[in-house]
Amino acid sequence: MHVVIMGCGRVGASLAAALERLGHDVAVVDKSQEAFRRLGSGFHGRQVLGVGYDRGVLMEAGIERADAFAAVSSGDNSNIISARVARETFGVDHVVARIYDSKRAAVYERLGIPTVATVPWTTDRFLRTLLPEGVATSWREPTGTVALIQLPLHEDWIGRSVRQLEAETGSRVAFVMRFGTGVLPDSTTVLQADDVVYAAALSGTVTEVSSVAGRSPREES
Repeated sequence: MHVVIMGCGRVGASLAAALERLGHDVAVVDKSQEAFRRLGSGFHGRQVLGVGYDRGVLMEAGIERADAFAAVSSGDNSNIISARVARETFGVDHVVARIYDSKRAAVYERLGIPTVATVPWTTDRFLRTLLPEGVATSWREPTGTVALIQLPLHEDWIGRSVRQLEAETGSRVAFVMRFGTGVLPDSTTVLQADDVVYAAALSGTVTEVSSVAGRSPREES
């Protein structure tokens, strides 16, 4: 497939190299000639000098035959404008934009542009490395407000209902992995041994939700 990348910083250069190793045809756009040095001598794709939302520049990069477009420059505005041009003007099916401001990410998602919110994603990755035994989010929506976490359940939750777990933790159980199969629970679902429970919670409550799930539940009256 042919992929156009807008931005030849560290992320753009790394993405270009990875795609090329996988056998894809790659074109990289950047407004700085110096930036292309990051690609190294082993890069065989096209290097196009210019701004990524200029139609002529994009056409030189082969946007009309592109299967995918990634906007990974250091500017949120440039990324979203170029992503919209790729999607709306040239009809590229797979488009993604890197966004630093997570509050903007939700707006762009509603415009149909998938985003990678750099700060929340990077924070989660650091938590996974720094706190290998702690709680890390499995997914976070673009604004960073809601997180999906794997709950560290106390063994006494076995035999208790999902309804009670939700009530005590203030979370919403999204799904349960049971014997290797995903189960969509309802309020009457009873937790079984070896269940792996994933719940949605507000980001600011993740620690408290996990703490409650890790304690023995209250006795139901």
